[in-house]
Amino acid sequence: MAVLMISRERAMILKRDPLGGWQSKGRRVMASVDVEKVDKFYGSTQVLFGVEVGIEDGEFVVLVGPSGCGKSTLLRMIAGLEEISAGQIQIGGRVVNNVPPKDRDIAMVFQNYALYPHMTVQNNMAFSLKLAKAPKDEIKKRVDRAAQILGLEPYLERYPRQLSGGQRQRVAMGRAIVRDPQVFLFDEPLSNLDAKLRVQMRTEIKELHQRLKTTSVYVTHDQIEAMTMADRIVVMHDGVVEQNGAPLELYDRPANLFVAGFIGSPAMNFIDATIKRNGGGPLAVTADGTELPLAADAGGQDGQAVVYGIRPEHLDLADDRVGASAEVSVVEPTGAETLVFSRLAGQEISTVFRERHQFTPGQKIHLAPNLDTVHLFDKSTGQRL
Repeated sequence: MAVLMISRERAMILKRDPLGGWQSKGRRVMASVDVEKVDKFYGSTQVLFGVEVGIEDGEFVVLVGPSGCGKSTLLRMIAGLEEISAGQIQIGGRVVNNVPPKDRDIAMVFQNYALYPHMTVQNNMAFSLKLAKAPKDEIKKRVDRAAQILGLEPYLERYPRQLSGGQRQRVAMGRAIVRDPQVFLFDEPLSNLDAKLRVQMRTEIKELHQRLKTTSVYVTHDQIEAMTMADRIVVMHDGVVEQNGAPLELYDRPANLFVAGFIGSPAMNFIDATIKRNGGGPLAVTADGTELPLAADAGGQDGQAVVYGIRPEHLDLADDRVGASAEVSVVEPTGAETLVFSRLAGQEISTVFRERHQFTPGQKIHLAPNLDTVHLFDKSTGQRL
């Protein structure tokens, strides 16, 4: 069936795939997702404020932020499960504000798997194709392909109750894969899994994306998931996008205090200080007079109140001539590294050492920052200087 969309000329070469995909001469139409100045209200309460996110075809983008930041709401708006109060969303160049979910050519993987308990794995994955009245041989081909990709071939005749949590999540992904959608949407799919299985499933989802190259939008509150899986991260807070960029870009150059504190584990250390320029090298001076060094080209004005940010792995042990004094409070060995909590200038900081030092609570140590990795933020606005 020919479908008019965007232009008459383009409509002539587009045909509706009976199983849900838009195809043109055997190739999938580009599946970018564009969120343009989107607002969301629940009654008089606004939860999204002019959100703008552009997702390129084949990109894996992670929406990350604390609970209540609006990331799941935005995902549900892309899926068509929530109405858009203002702005527009485009999928593959088509405005979908008023398009029902079933016609958006998306597939969603939920946190709670949402499997049919009375159906086998094979029937769970085939169900949407049967509803679309797809030919039996096409259904079998797609289910077999998904089972092979996900390692589910030995489990096709089992029921969900006979599977582990990781296997159930793979079935949920398989059900999405067989639809061959333009866009995959993942709503915190690993939240119900134990820590070891989450690590395994992270790798499997990333490998799956590398194989299929389907545009994917993934929601999580876990910044480790975001850092390890994403091509690009969108950090959200209180309904706005705080920063949007590649994982290491956000890690190395956070735009503000929120992003700096949210991205990275253990979190970045923040120390309140004032910039001092006295003809020599600039310093950040704390309330008790502790002097923390800054790079010669550090931003900020003399006397400006700032927050001095340094990541735990960027502090090194030093002697008392070049390091700032700190008192050890807690030591947490993990095997590969040792996490040390201490008090510096009256404020608690954390430090990560790969060497196996024998620290004891109450011990005095001296720490020196790597000046190339120091971050300065304006105290009043929280913005990076």
